[in-house]
Amino acid sequence: MNSELHLLFAEEYRALRPRAPIPSLEIRFRRFTSLNTTIRLREGRVHVHLSDLLEGAPEGVLRAIAHILLAKLYRKPLNAVQTNRYRRFASSEAVIRQTELIRQSRGRKKMLGPQGQNYDLDEVFESLNRRFFHGLMGRPLLTWSGHMAKRSLGHYDPAHNTIVVSRVFDRKNTPRYAVEYLLYHEMLHLKHPVKVRGGRRCVHPREFQAEERLFPEWEKAKEYLKTI
Repeated sequence: MNSELHLLFAEEYRALRPRAPIPSLEIRFRRFTSLNTTIRLREGRVHVHLSDLLEGAPEGVLRAIAHILLAKLYRKPLNAVQTNRYRRFASSEAVIRQTELIRQSRGRKKMLGPQGQNYDLDEVFESLNRRFFHGLMGRPLLTWSGHMAKRSLGHYDPAHNTIVVSRVFDRKNTPRYAVEYLLYHEMLHLKHPVKVRGGRRCVHPREFQAEERLFPEWEKAKEYLKTI
């Protein structure tokens, strides 16, 4: 284990808990597909797993990560300077680009395909493409989710150029406008990629929101999604 990293975590622990004895620390880098970091306390021992994408990160960034993880573990207030430092690092174009390359090479996405029991995502995509994008948008991979997800109803994965829609919508009683709205929303992510502004990732910029409201049943669809 990197002794400098161990010392860094120990120093941040001491800053957060000056009177408590420093527990045994086990810190390892793992081959994650993103900037994942985890921390666990088991039998008095702190286990930390850091993405190997963080190997070679500036000391200030690693110190910020140590502070954030330990503060969350022991329910201490987060230092705004530290959280902003990590946010700027994680949202930098270089790190986002590197993360997407790693996800492409390591990530495995379960693909059920676009044809569901009641809705064909390919057919819905082509209909929306003609209506809203003059038929000019290239079709990404389209698939229903592998399980009945209710927290993540849909998402666009740029690393795999894939739109995933929750299988919870592939039902007879699901109105078509709900499926169309979900897919339309994710198609807008293709047209308006995530941008970094002032150190923050801007996922839904103004132009995205304005175009989203062009969907005729926008309000109706939003209300329906609240019932899921």
